[in-house]
Amino acid sequence: MELKIFTFNPIQVNSYLLWDHTGEAALIDCGCLFDSEKEALKTFIRSNNLQLKIYLNTHLHFDHIFGSPFIAQEFGISAWASDGDIHWAQNIAERVARFGLSYKEKIPPLGRILSDGDTITFGQEQIVAIAVPGHSPGSLAYYMPAHKILFSGDALFCGSIGRTDFPDSCHEALITNLREKILTLPPETIVYPGHDRSTTIEYEKEHNFFLE
Repeated sequence: MELKIFTFNPIQVNSYLLWDHTGEAALIDCGCLFDSEKEALKTFIRSNNLQLKIYLNTHLHFDHIFGSPFIAQEFGISAWASDGDIHWAQNIAERVARFGLSYKEKIPPLGRILSDGDTITFGQEQIVAIAVPGHSPGSLAYYMPAHKILFSGDALFCGSIGRTDFPDSCHEALITNLREKILTLPPETIVYPGHDRSTTIEYEKEHNFFLE
């Protein structure tokens, strides 16, 4: 499997493009806001002859879904995600304005509602959805057992965890879910978060003081 990491928009969201030898691809969290970012993503997909089959969101905070209308228009697919954060997508313009940004597009409805344990396939690859509410009610992580890699969204970062100061966040739930569902994964699992650099389960178990 191949992996390309794009970092988009002023909030520096990591958007992950995955594909295998079949040419089928999956995209996780399309944060592209500006035309140049959209063009970079489209050009990479087209120039590598990839077929974008699946678009996943770890959660529906605005910085992770800026590119959802673009993906629907350009590739004809809507995001798969939990419906626990639908209100964030519905009120996106108001929320974005609080950060000094402007956003006038409408987020498309979800193409599929995902729950804990659901399996997603593209090409010959398999992704398992893991519910990790806390940062947001609908937060999902995506685990690929065959490759021992995890896309954690904003639930887990290198040496840190996601913010829990939003009105619908829950610190206790996030800690419990990380300890019971994420830290139990193989220690060599590589964690690709929604922002900043990657880490491993082993490193977080040893060094993340939030999870001690």
